Amino acid sequence: MEVYLVGGAVRDELLGLPVRERDWCVVGATPDMLGAMGYRQVGKDFPVFLHPQSGEEYALARTERKTGSGYHGFSFDTSPKVSIEEDLGRRDLTINAIARDPDGRIIDPHGGAADIRSRTLRHVSDAFDEDPVRVLRVARFAARFASLGFRIAPETLQKMRNMVEAGEVHALVPDRVWKETQSALAGNDPQVFFSVLRECGALKIVFPEIEALFGIPQPAKWHPEIDCGVHTMMVLEQASRLTVNTEVRFAALVHDLGKATTPKKHLPKHPGHEKRSVRLVTALSERLPVPAAYRELGVLTAEFHAHCHRAFELRPATVLRVLQRLDAFRRPDRFEKFLFACEADARGRTGFENRPYPQAQYLRGALAAALAVSGAGLAAEDLSGAEIGAAINKARLSAITQFRETAIQVPKK
Repeated sequence: MEVYLVGGAVRDELLGLPVRERDWCVVGATPDMLGAMGYRQVGKDFPVFLHPQSGEEYALARTERKTGSGYHGFSFDTSPKVSIEEDLGRRDLTINAIARDPDGRIIDPHGGAADIRSRTLRHVSDAFDEDPVRVLRVARFAARFASLGFRIAPETLQKMRNMVEAGEVHALVPDRVWKETQSALAGNDPQVFFSVLRECGALKIVFPEIEALFGIPQPAKWHPEIDCGVHTMMVLEQASRLTVNTEVRFAALVHDLGKATTPKKHLPKHPGHEKRSVRLVTALSERLPVPAAYRELGVLTAEFHAHCHRAFELRPATVLRVLQRLDAFRRPDRFEKFLFACEADARGRTGFENRPYPQAQYLRGALAAALAVSGAGLAAEDLSGAEIGAAINKARLSAITQFRETAIQVPKK
């Protein structure tokens, strides 16, 4: 039995990056052999085991054969006769098809190390186009390593286009689409993930709501970049600079979906796009297994981002109503995420990337002023039930009004 370190751990070592997790490939073994050694099997489609001490994953070397459509249409051979070179040959990209033996020797039959040096994302073999998940994975790796200068090899990008044209991408299941998307949102350049999907033609299949934004104009006065799709990518980029929180990044991605459905007679303006965006965010979140926290923040950002941008123009009563609708009094952490998403929207415009966003601080101050209102002081007034709620709202409105007048210098128009 031979054990090899494989995949991302070897790749990241060669890149000089921290290794977050280690995966191992076992050659010359059977499931019974590993079970007898205390390894616990967890794989369903093919044998994957957890090490009895470290808990790291050990997979039997395997080969794959295409038997049907989609990424479930494969049969696997995990015979002890499968070599490490054969196992590496089934992998997606050359930079992921490298192994290291216990003596530190690198096994690199497909030139992955050279592609790491040239910063190239290249497919291993023609078997690449048998698995549609690889379209998503290449887009994710392009986003993950964009800052290091990695680019997709032209022949690999062409294979991705061919897979889209052949209808393979239609076989992707929602769970896998969201898993890869969520991973991409966690990276440094998540906008690259969506740009690559668009370049190969997959975006219109996987995220038709986002694809539909491209080519839709906006007023150049407020959006020098004009195109709604370009703006959305800029907003996502700004969100990734402001925070690592993936809920915020998702909200930045979907906040303007309704602009794609604006009647042509209204263009380049987009009256009522907020409500249309809410419907589209909700539908997208039902089509994919988007967690509730992502969906809720996406919906709130879609509905109220314009209110945030116009914070200085809002009457105190409107500010209070928006804070209530955002549930800011009970969920201040989510309110902070909303403000980050709105700031990303404001900065995601050509020439506005480094502009301050005082509206966020203004609304934080308004919330703090309203939160300072104590219900204990109302107890002496012998109020009960709905009267207490009305009295608290009245006191909060007064606090926000006073805050507006004294605590913040509202910019003049």
